Amino acid sequence: MKKTLIMALLFVGWAQAQDQYTKGMEKAFDLWKDKKITEASNLFERIAMAEQDNWLPHYYVAQLNTIVSFGEKDKVKLTQQLEKAKEFLDLAKSMSPDNPELLVQEAMINTAWIAFDGATYGMTLAGKNTQLYQKALELAPENPRVVYSKANWDMGSARYFGKDTAPYCKDVEKALELFATFKSEVPFYPKWGENEAKRVLEQCKS
Repeated sequence: MKKTLIMALLFVGWAQAQDQYTKGMEKAFDLWKDKKITEASNLFERIAMAEQDNWLPHYYVAQLNTIVSFGEKDKVKLTQQLEKAKEFLDLAKSMSPDNPELLVQEAMINTAWIAFDGATYGMTLAGKNTQLYQKALELAPENPRVVYSKANWDMGSARYFGKDTAPYCKDVEKALELFATFKSEVPFYPKWGENEAKRVLEQCKS
């Protein structure tokens, strides 16, 4: 009887913690949807600190701080954002090694640096990105974000070197096919990319 009571109390505690996590994540996504990026990032960060074995809130801290870095002209602010992104990405990677979503996110951090100053960061980070996308594709060839992100990176590289981007359009098409069927049972698993892929494919056809 005593053992049963302890198990019941443990389950109730776990259920309450899960419920708190779910509510927190939903609120953070609502803030993001309302374009309250700083507030959303701060809430994801608080959730991450409470969820020391869950890579997802760490991932979203990294993602948000990366997204707001594109177009940032102030190097001090950019550095703060991307260093925070890398810090939380590294924590996520320690919890979930060889995670293709995290490899794509790492490449996005590198891309934000390259977008800020290609002459300084392109030489060192472009090659790393190619390796990251290749590894992600080897790990998860059916992940639509991996397929799309790699194709988008390959297109950008081809454009930079004055080469034809058309060969990569078929990869974007494949990504869209994968978006239609890709499912994850994990709550709050990344879902982004389909709308971006559709826009890129429209550019391919124009």
